[in-house]
Amino acid sequence: MKRKINVEYSSGFKRAYGKLDNIIKKKTERRISIFLQDLFDKRLDTHKLHGKLQNFWAFSIDDKYRVVFGFVNDMQAVLLDIDDHDLYR
Repeated sequence: MKRKINVEYSSGFKRAYGKLDNIIKKKTERRISIFLQDLFDKRLDTHKLHGKLQNFWAFSIDDKYRVVFGFVNDMQAVLLDIDDHDLYR
């Protein structure tokens, strides 16, 4: 079952996105498009985080980059950051 969601972009996400090269930006746009249609699409590898980020979730852009997000409610999420796995530290 597909689960659609509305998305907001935090200032931190916008700032991090702006620093990415154009290839990663295009991949990110495609993945966000998938996320909007089905946030648990298998291509995204959406997963709950642990440790200090235990209240948040992430989905994959590629093998290196991830988007961290949080839920506002069942129908709304906020994209918080995009970076490589170092953002989990």
